[in-house]
Order: sequence, then C-alpha cells, then structure tokens
Amino acid sequence: MALPTYEIFAIRYAERNAKRAEHFIGGDPHDAPMPMDYFTWIVRGAGRTIAVDTGFTEPVGTRRGRKHLRDPAETMARLDIDHRELSDVILTHMHYDHVGGWASYPKARFHLQEKEMQFVTGRHMRYPVFGHSFEPDEVVGLVRLNFQGRVAFHNGEDEIAPGITIHHVGGHTAGLQIVRVHTARGWVVLASDSSHYFEHIRSNRVFTVAYHIGDMIDAYRTVERLAESSDHIIPGHDPMVMKLYPAAASALENVIIRLDVAPKKL
Repeated sequence: MALPTYEIFAIRYAERNAKRAEHFIGGDPHDAPMPMDYFTWIVRGAGRTIAVDTGFTEPVGTRRGRKHLRDPAETMARLDIDHRELSDVILTHMHYDHVGGWASYPKARFHLQEKEMQFVTGRHMRYPVFGHSFEPDEVVGLVRLNFQGRVAFHNGEDEIAPGITIHHVGGHTAGLQIVRVHTARGWVVLASDSSHYFEHIRSNRVFTVAYHIGDMIDAYRTVERLAESSDHIIPGHDPMVMKLYPAAASALENVIIRLDVAPKKL
C-alpha cells in the first residue's frame, strides 16, 4: 500500500540578531552577524493535521531578548487551521522556544521522547548550563498534561501516522527527536535543533547549547540517512530556509513557507 504524501509548512514566528561566535562551540574567527529565525511546523495531508513544536510566548521571548513577530498557533488560521482543534502535537524537545505555546492546543496529545521528560525533571536542571534553556513553568505544564493523559511518550523511533515518523537523536538535549515526513518530493526531515543551521551539519560543527557533543555529530549522520537527499533536510533556525522555499501564498511572504516542494537553487 502506497504511503500518503503530506504538505509541510514552516511558520516564522520570531527572530534575533546574533554573531557567528554565538553559534559554534569553539567560537568562530569571523565576528560577523549570523541572525536566527524561529519556526514551528505543520504537517498536513491524508485527513490529518499535526503541529510540530509550539514556539515561545511573547513575554518569555521579550525577557530573553528575542523579537516575537506573531503567535504561531493563531497564524495557522491563515492556512484555515484551527489550532484549538488539533489532536496531535510533536515536540522535538522542551527548550522554551519549542514548547512554550503548549496551552494553545487544548485538545492535543503531545508526542515526546521519554528521555526528554526524564532530562528536564532530573538532576541536570540544577546546573544553569543545562537549565537556562528551559522554563520551569512550561516543564510543570507538561508534567500536569501527563497526569491528564495527554502526553504520549516514545522511546527511539516510532510512527505517528503512516508516512510520519519520529527518531530520537539526543545531543542538543537528552531527548531531542527529529521528524521524517513523506511528501510528493520524497522523505523530508525536520531536523529541528539537531542542526540549527545548514552550516552545522555541512561542516560537522556544533551549536553552543549542548548536552552531548558526540551525539550531536552522530545526529547529523542520522538526519542524512533518513532524508531523501541534502535538499530534503530542514534545519531548525536558519534564515536561509525562508529564501530557499516559496511562500504558502502570495499574502504569506516571509510568514509561512512550503517545505514539501523543491528548494530554489541560489
């Protein structure tokens, strides 16, 4: 039986100015600007709509010096999607910029690697080097959802639906997972923070927020293996993604793009 194919959309909901040295362990000899975009993703097809990550809230972003552009959940209405009715949300990990908007999905079940929940409620959170990227109130929110039966825990690789799979890679956090989606152009991998920028995976360099550096580099090989080609890999924060892929509609330029179509050749 043929696998269904899905559309994939990326919502750009925030941005920040940064320098190259902030994005590579070991720094960088070129102290040049390297801005960061923040995305959430939507997978739609075969009668399903699944959100991937929820973004951060404006108050948290402002406190952390990020520019919040739009509410990613409310922006789904531009695609005729009601976030309040979604039944499934995949959380790639629980950093504040990926989980902060969980309350916008009152009917959803949240798909998370069990290792991630163990990590964010375990001993490492006492150390700022690990804990600073998490918001305690958001962690507690997910714990409460678990008591309500609304967290689906996964261990390693799993199928969310035919043509949509998740894969534990760790590295950036203990329970980081990536999402593989079957599209009309082949298997696309939403790499999330396994590779913040195209440059990370292409150069085998790693981002400055790390739980296990070896696992971060091993994750690149997993992403490459699962993706149809290098043109099927979508990094988690690279502004280049907005240049490579078309807007979902003319009115959505620089807001929502399509990832299930081939990228431009720049």
